[in-house]
Amino acid sequence: MARKLGRTTDQRLALLRNLASDLIIHERIETTEAKAKELKSVVEKMITLGKRGDLHARRQAAAFLYEKEANEEDTVLQKLFNDVAKRYEDRQGGYTRVLKLGERQGDGAKMAIIELV
Repeated sequence: MARKLGRTTDQRLALLRNLASDLIIHERIETTEAKAKELKSVVEKMITLGKRGDLHARRQAAAFLYEKEANEEDTVLQKLFNDVAKRYEDRQGGYTRVLKLGERQGDGAKMAIIELV
């Protein structure tokens, strides 16, 4: 069963879309442990779509990810399909890593770093 993260369905989906887009752009983000664990499965599916590389996979990824600029010339989709997917051509899953950091100073939430391997 998926984590609800204390949010309604639309809020949770928006959060995961935003985090997935940011992870693809920056390749490493710091968030809470629960969000990182939930994000892991989402990003792995996006990278698998990127590895497939056909038009249908591109449209499925475009329907989920936000249209953000990765750098001056690339968007999130272009980076996913051109850079990230090519990096993992020979890898059978396990594209992300979650590193636990400890507790956040303010509220004691367990923090983690999620990064592309």
